[in-house]
Amino acid sequence: MSKRDYYEILGVTKSASTEEIKKAYRKVAMQFHPDRNPGDKAAEEKFKEAASAYEVLSDADKKAKYDRFGHAAFSQGAGGGGGFSGGMDMNDIFSQFGDVFGEDVFGSFFGGGGGRSRSSRSRGQRGSNLRIKLKMNFEEIANGANKQVKVKKHVLCTTCGGNGAKDKNSVQTCGTCNGAGQVKRVTNTFLGQMQTVNTCPTCNGEGNTVTAKCTPCKGEGRVYGDETISIDIPAGVQDGMQLSMSGKGNAGERGGSPGDLIIMIEEESHESLHRDGLNVAYDLYITIPDAVFGTSVEVPTIDGRAKIKIPPGTQSGKIFRLKGKGFPEVQGYGKGDQLINVNIWTPQQVSPEEKAELEKMQLSANFQPKPIKGDKSFYDRVKEAFK
Repeated sequence: MSKRDYYEILGVTKSASTEEIKKAYRKVAMQFHPDRNPGDKAAEEKFKEAASAYEVLSDADKKAKYDRFGHAAFSQGAGGGGGFSGGMDMNDIFSQFGDVFGEDVFGSFFGGGGGRSRSSRSRGQRGSNLRIKLKMNFEEIANGANKQVKVKKHVLCTTCGGNGAKDKNSVQTCGTCNGAGQVKRVTNTFLGQMQTVNTCPTCNGEGNTVTAKCTPCKGEGRVYGDETISIDIPAGVQDGMQLSMSGKGNAGERGGSPGDLIIMIEEESHESLHRDGLNVAYDLYITIPDAVFGTSVEVPTIDGRAKIKIPPGTQSGKIFRLKGKGFPEVQGYGKGDQLINVNIWTPQQVSPEEKAELEKMQLSANFQPKPIKGDKSFYDRVKEAFK
């Protein structure tokens, strides 16, 4: 499926209202509808593309995620870029968005109800969404990762293919609605005749009835099992971020469309590093001689170790920066840095000889702190901290 901007596909702006989005989708969908473009595969793909865009932009929660993270808000491993997956057929689109078009379009315009009865027919009950937590370490977050996850859920019954019937002879066209999934009633009122259209009570809108149920699934068209799902996680995700894989949730009942799989990112802590937005921070401890005379040290990074030079006279609190050693932006071009915060390590116990040397250093003018113009003394800062 296309990764074109969803707003571009429907020809609307980010500030468009729900009604404007609905009208725009109807216009684009009508333009590329398969009944208007028979045999045109390109038009069919644009029709599905428009449905994918509307599926996201018509949902306030999904729209907010898309506005913030773009296509990366939804898994790119599902093949649908956050909307419909490539495996869904026209029935899934019509069953979910048939109300956008209305019966007049597929009943009157396309042939009096026979040409596109699928638009008004329900294909069973849609499956529920599933939520899982996925742990990611710093390296996986920085570079992106593919995870193979075994999920326990309702899966399609392979015996009946999802229709819930024992065999093909057990599926019959509903005698009440003649396969339309809807029944029309005409009533006489003082204003004249009124026609109403309702879901068929016999088949619940499916158009078919099952005379003998499939034994393994007991007529539901699904069984409880597990599925190993390949999940592509984009680089730069953060703790608590949610990704969505369309159609990877619980299978629907009797051929209904599947739900979505919601993946919540759980960031594992690092033994040495901690995250600060897009930056990575590390606390480096050096000795007093190293701070005085300078040294070279190795520090851990996300992808290995790096050697840095500590110049002579380095003060505690000095921050060194390694450019580009942080996390990337999700679907962006920016990248954070690694910040190395220098701390002077002070020994808690010293020998008599070391104590004597330190006392000599204390008396030296070179080891007296130099006041910074306009800065408060250390003593004043301590008093303020404990107010």
